[in-house]
Amino acid sequence: MRGWLAALLLLALGAPAWATPFAVRLGAERVVLDAPPGFADTLELASPRLQELAEALTSASNRILLFGLTDADLRRFTQGDTPELRRYLLVATPRAMERERVGLSQFRGFVADTLRNLGDATQPADLRRFLDAQPLGRANLIAELRRTPQAASVLLGTRLATQDGKSVYFLSTTTLLLVQAKALNISAYTGFDNDADADWLRDTTLRWVERAPAPEWPLAGRPAKSPAAIPAKLRMRTARQTCWRVWPTCRRCWLRPRRA
Repeated sequence: MRGWLAALLLLALGAPAWATPFAVRLGAERVVLDAPPGFADTLELASPRLQELAEALTSASNRILLFGLTDADLRRFTQGDTPELRRYLLVATPRAMERERVGLSQFRGFVADTLRNLGDATQPADLRRFLDAQPLGRANLIAELRRTPQAASVLLGTRLATQDGKSVYFLSTTTLLLVQAKALNISAYTGFDNDADADWLRDTTLRWVERAPAPEWPLAGRPAKSPAAIPAKLRMRTARQTCWRVWPTCRRCWLRPRRA
């Protein structure tokens, strides 16, 4: 996968509250995103170097919505020092689907196309020994973290080599989400030294997915109705879904059901 090409670039370079949510417009919709604790989005810096790294992590057919560095790395970069770039995050969406309303059937096809060449999850007892037995640079499916109609998340691992022949290990998660009738591809990356790195990656990914805005009602591939066309009782039960334009910045909207 292209993410491991970026890891090679990192080697060449020398390698908690949640962030304030912000809205990204995809066609006629606004999708609210935020970054996990300890990370900040870097796209507003308009740095050619960071843009090059972000583009190396994903296909050219994707639009990058968020590229997150740790707060420490962002501080190093803004001060003119070389970032460590050991952990970083990316959110993208397929350009071909950016302006479309994506239904469940189309999303299932998107998931199948994205994950079809990964094979079966291995779930090795000794992750380092397993990666040592794999070809250099190959992304290996370690585990499936989540599988629902609106989400699919997998854990991947790979082994690279430095110029002096020393093996280095990287883990990543790829998470595909259906959010507000839009398809998102969320990736998180970390260097792998011990099991604590794998635990951090799993925990961060699952917590990030759980914070994603709820899918807009209805989910079954037919056109969505406006809130005014939804029966009042249903609007009260699905206040969080019908009020996605302000969630999660409007806490009252989803903590206390109310009429739209």
